Amino acid sequence: MVGRIPVMEVMPLVDLGRLPAKATAGEPLPVSATVFREGHDRLGAEAVLVAPDGTRRPPVRMRPEGDTPDRYVAWVTPDSEGAWTFEIHAWSHPLATWEHDAGLKIPAGVDVELMFTEGGLLLDEVAADPGLDRRERDVVAGAAAAARDTSRPVEARLAALQSPDLVTVLETHPIRRLLTVEGPYPLYADRSRALYGSWYEFFPRSEGATYDESTGKVVGGTFTTAAKRLDAVAAMGFDVIYLPPIHPIGEVNRKGPNNTMDPGPDDPGSPWAIGSKHGGHDALHPDLGTLEDFDAFVTRADSLGLEVALDLALQCAPDHPWVKSHPEWFTTKADGTIAYAENPPKKYQDIYPMNFDNDPTGICREVLRVVRHWMKHGVRIFRVDNPHTKPVAFWEWLLREIRRTDPDVVFLSEAFTRPAMMHALGAIGFHQSYTYFTWRTTKWEIEDYLREVSHESSHLMRPNFFVNTPDILHAYLQYGGPAAFKIRAVLAATGSPSWGVYAGYELFEHVAVRPGSEEYLDSEKYQVRVRDWDAADQEGRTLAPYLTLLNAVRRAHPALQLLRNVVIHSSDDENVLVFSKQARDDLVIVVINLDPHAARETVAHLDLPALGLDWHDSLAVHDEISGQDWHWGQHNYVRLDPYTEPAHLLSVRRTS
Repeated sequence: MVGRIPVMEVMPLVDLGRLPAKATAGEPLPVSATVFREGHDRLGAEAVLVAPDGTRRPPVRMRPEGDTPDRYVAWVTPDSEGAWTFEIHAWSHPLATWEHDAGLKIPAGVDVELMFTEGGLLLDEVAADPGLDRRERDVVAGAAAAARDTSRPVEARLAALQSPDLVTVLETHPIRRLLTVEGPYPLYADRSRALYGSWYEFFPRSEGATYDESTGKVVGGTFTTAAKRLDAVAAMGFDVIYLPPIHPIGEVNRKGPNNTMDPGPDDPGSPWAIGSKHGGHDALHPDLGTLEDFDAFVTRADSLGLEVALDLALQCAPDHPWVKSHPEWFTTKADGTIAYAENPPKKYQDIYPMNFDNDPTGICREVLRVVRHWMKHGVRIFRVDNPHTKPVAFWEWLLREIRRTDPDVVFLSEAFTRPAMMHALGAIGFHQSYTYFTWRTTKWEIEDYLREVSHESSHLMRPNFFVNTPDILHAYLQYGGPAAFKIRAVLAATGSPSWGVYAGYELFEHVAVRPGSEEYLDSEKYQVRVRDWDAADQEGRTLAPYLTLLNAVRRAHPALQLLRNVVIHSSDDENVLVFSKQARDDLVIVVINLDPHAARETVAHLDLPALGLDWHDSLAVHDEISGQDWHWGQHNYVRLDPYTEPAHLLSVRRTS
């Protein structure tokens, strides 16, 4: 039912309020609504947050949102984790109505004394507010006396009722009539890692792997050798170390190098082909070590400030124990065989997808058991493989069960699929999502996508910008040279509060298995990769110092740790992207040459009012990459050469 003051089109709202909108403790988020009333009288509106314990936060006044008539917005900040709600309060605003009418009528000599009388009565009502302090009460009393003092000039009486001090008091203590309350509407405030973090992915079997020249074979790494690599990952400023599946790998239909079907006896297979005679999803690959070794790995990561993220891939090798114990969990074809996974034209003969229709209760219980098993061993983040190939209702149940007892556990959705499914997975509980970032390379694509993820879909989906994955080596990186790796790293690290790097990125690994493919040559998915990190560091063939700098800048600037604060600016060059992010007094401007092959000279135009500044303001800017300092204003010349440095990462302070 519509209230006396209609409040409609409320945001953020997910599934008509059935599901909570995305929020993070300490993260500002916009609450907006269409608010209007009949006639010409003025109205007011506020957003009110209600904490998980039921206490109310001070109301935040809603202001007009852009140029859209009757659209209002307020920025609110949950200050703790948990299930919050918000309400929108709208009311008839007699003070604002009087101020508007008096400002027109009194100077025109229309109903002068009547307007002063009405103003005095309204001020008397404000003066009765027990929330006024002594100074505020004196300001209101003085204005009421001026309104009634017919011995004073009309202009002086009106000026007293329009004084800045009085306006401030009336703004703080409005008269609310015909109060309408809409809500409550749900929000859920997660811990900060759900929003902000730098992810690094490596395969434990490759970290510490060596080449035995005497046998001509590769000796794979273990949890113990991989733990030695954690110091370097932490030194680069990463927060999360993500491990692909670490479980036993199937032997039936095992894949060979480059996804071939003729593996040799020593080929390790794909970690995503989970399960063998050595166990399933709750077991460890015996070549990696024991559960005690894994625990030691997690402990070492924790001591370095790294959280371990584990892959949750709900699929099975043909020799997974579940295939024998629960054949009903899979799809049987007309010829009696179990269907393997396909994503045409790709075929995954080493994987059986799970069928959730025959025994959903049994699958749910087993997956919950597996997840809790790894939680007991220190895993509080799960990267979920292909969640869009499982029922959304299953994920909603699983994530709700985990949140009920362990709300700090974070789930990242790896769903490169249709927007509706990606948004649905975010809406039902996934804390973060892989995105289309990898395929957004032109200026207009990136501008549109930054607007989308930071404003249009931020209430239901948080992005994580991975620059590469074991599955995705974009042509931009294949042919762009080292400059392309810098450009994508700067863009990911500044465009999203969460970003990720797959190992080898810092070594500029860029060769595809064939032209037109996004698969790596000698993909680490199917074989152990031996990398000489020390030699790369000593010879300067590494992007590690650059990644370290980017992560240090992210940690130093709160603006880069938020999602909903992106402002797109402009330049005169179709290859030069300009955007900014701001958090209170922290303002960062990013200027990137997206062309990895040529220098670009252009003028960058800043929308200063969008940053809370005036068009004539001057800014002292410091380039966090080069260390240079300049003074910027509305229009600024830039030259960015990808062979030296393709980006400006400018921290700002206002000087005038």
